[in-house]
Amino acid sequence: MNAKTLQATATRADSATKPKRAIRRFLTPEARTAYLFILPNLIGFAVFIAIPGLMAFVLGFMKWDGYNPMQWNGIRNYTRLLQDSNFRISLSNTLVYTFASCALVVVASMLLAILVNGKLKGKAFFRAALFFPHITSFVAIAVVWQAIMNPSQGPLNMFLKTFTDHPPGWLTSSDWALFSLILITVWKMAGYYMLLFLAGLQGISSEYYEAARIDGAGAFRQFRSVTLPMLSPVTFFVIITCIISLFKSFDLVYIMTGGGPGRSTKMLVYDIYAMSFRNGEFGYASAEAIVLFLIVMLITYLQFKGEKRWVHY
Repeated sequence: MNAKTLQATATRADSATKPKRAIRRFLTPEARTAYLFILPNLIGFAVFIAIPGLMAFVLGFMKWDGYNPMQWNGIRNYTRLLQDSNFRISLSNTLVYTFASCALVVVASMLLAILVNGKLKGKAFFRAALFFPHITSFVAIAVVWQAIMNPSQGPLNMFLKTFTDHPPGWLTSSDWALFSLILITVWKMAGYYMLLFLAGLQGISSEYYEAARIDGAGAFRQFRSVTLPMLSPVTFFVIITCIISLFKSFDLVYIMTGGGPGRSTKMLVYDIYAMSFRNGEFGYASAEAIVLFLIVMLITYLQFKGEKRWVHY
């Protein structure tokens, strides 16, 4: 037997034993202990995310009212989506609400972080005060803002009446309702993302600003050439998490407007809820949920594809 044959035999033997060695590593006492620690999380993921997700995918091809046996419906639920004006309006409202809110949240939270990171008296108080809306439930926020935006007796319109005889209808006007929800969302979310930007700002070395000042850069130039590039990883994270969170918005719409006036604030998640639990069309609602999932996945994928163009690590 020559050397090449011996080497080939040894290579095959080594390839055959590699899987066995890998299995042994995964079955060591330390590994079994680690599996026990992550088991509760895995069970929770399977029960509340993985299995319901698979069920939604299956139901998307079914006709089911929640009581009677399921019936195979093929792709009819998906073809119906293309013709459904409710779905198109809900999708349009969701996209406008998501991207408008996200843009305003990013700008507002970054500016607030810069403000509370500077030489401001009582900045610890302002940080806590700005973060407070984030830990308040959407139900409480909705009730308070409904009172504030009451068209006849709300303090906001009572103040605006000193300047105009016809203040906005806010939640009762189809022209203002979506903008009102965006405003409330920005108010609630900006404090949380402010803390993320604040952590990013405090991680920027002062040497960069000193070098920029030596080169004659003013405040705006320092912000554009130092602060924004150094904050780009935080900004990237904020945009992704903010968009995903906003696409799932339900509480505010359900409590404050119910999708109205008309269909001006009807969002995809609210439409999924209405189709399933009010109309009993679980198959159609599941198809909507799958489309929403694919849209979020596509937007997230495009964000990661474009990450290298503007994110600096």
